[in-house]
Amino acid sequence: MKWHFIGVVMAITGIVLLVQLLPLASYLQQVERDRLTTSLERDAFILAGRSEEALESGVGADALGEAAHEYRETSGARVVVVDRDGRAIVTSDDDQSSLGGDYSTRPEIADALGGSVATGSRDSETLSTSLLYVAVPVISADSVVGAVRLTYPSAVIDETVRGRLGVIGSVALITLLISGLAAFVFSASVTRRLTALTASSERLADGDLSARADPMLGAPEIRTLARSFNRMAERVSTLIEQQRSFASDASHQLRTPLTALRLRLERARELMANDPEAAADRIAAAEAETDRLVAIVEGLLALGRAERRDDLVITVDLAAIARDHVEQWRPLCAELGVDLRVAVPAQPAIPVRAIPGAVEQIVDNLVDNALEVSPPGSTLEVRVDGGANPTLRVRDDGPGLSDDEIARAFDRFWRGRSATPGGTGLGLAIVQELASSSGARVRLGRRAERGLDATVEFRRAQP
Repeated sequence: MKWHFIGVVMAITGIVLLVQLLPLASYLQQVERDRLTTSLERDAFILAGRSEEALESGVGADALGEAAHEYRETSGARVVVVDRDGRAIVTSDDDQSSLGGDYSTRPEIADALGGSVATGSRDSETLSTSLLYVAVPVISADSVVGAVRLTYPSAVIDETVRGRLGVIGSVALITLLISGLAAFVFSASVTRRLTALTASSERLADGDLSARADPMLGAPEIRTLARSFNRMAERVSTLIEQQRSFASDASHQLRTPLTALRLRLERARELMANDPEAAADRIAAAEAETDRLVAIVEGLLALGRAERRDDLVITVDLAAIARDHVEQWRPLCAELGVDLRVAVPAQPAIPVRAIPGAVEQIVDNLVDNALEVSPPGSTLEVRVDGGANPTLRVRDDGPGLSDDEIARAFDRFWRGRSATPGGTGLGLAIVQELASSSGARVRLGRRAERGLDATVEFRRAQP
């Protein structure tokens, strides 16, 4: 990954530099050509001024020739001076065979003899190269008496441009190397953090539930990823601990009734032939133990479902659910001699957020637990209040719980001193799991005189 990242960064940097260098090379070539053309044009006018006397009177041709040679030595440009007929009177060539030659057919010479300044480039068949030329007229009074032409090899311009591009290319190469070095340092830092995060994930995958990533190191994105990993690790660790606790509690709680069931059945088989009535009693006791097993298994399944549904949150009417389910308990309360009092608003609805079926099970479990400890002639009150955080309250007149017992009341399979023998000790644990999965809070409190006050505070659903 690191080398791939470095390669990508250097490739992008190289492309950017190349895109910039191509138009820059064309620009430099044009700038150099314009600079040289301006310089040649200036020098041509200077030579034209010195050529006027030689063209008018024929005096000073030798001095003009020496000046042309000197100019060629210093600038590298070829000089040709022609008269009004286009015949060369001075050249900068070492071979003077071209003196007297007719240059009037050259377009630039013809333009200069016509009084115009001619600049441009053309291919020379004689020299087999491209030439940059400047031709200016030599004017005496109001008439053109000749012309001066300077030619310069275009290859020199190209060489100058290549030299400058070489310097720029060196800078570009250094820039490319610096970008590669920066990419190496950056990728090494990133990959080091990712490697550490990968090591933490592999430790977690190998069963080390304490594996965590450092959320304070690396780029913001890596820190965010580390925090997400830690949340996932916490969630996985919690789920695994819950499953372990579930399996441990289930095996512990099921072992005793299963052992008792087996002993009763074995005893019933022994008594079947000699004492059928005692055998029937053992079988009845085994049936009761079976019912207890069924209750425990159903409670464990309900608890397991509550732990796995924390993402299925919907909007329900707390008032309507509480009102309907409390009414289902009224006949049993009357049979047990318990006065059931309900304070649930008929209108309007109280919308709360909860997982499907959670409010129904919470109401049933709290009422069931309260009814289990309520003596005949006592009062059981169910109240629903609205507000920013709607609440469900179930109050009983039972023996209540001590502070230590309240602290343990939500533990699985814990049963208070006043619990009935057939209880499973899972009711409040299920209520807590359902409330937690719904984003609600449940708490227990002692009443002033006697009894227990169970309160569940829900999140109000937005319209």
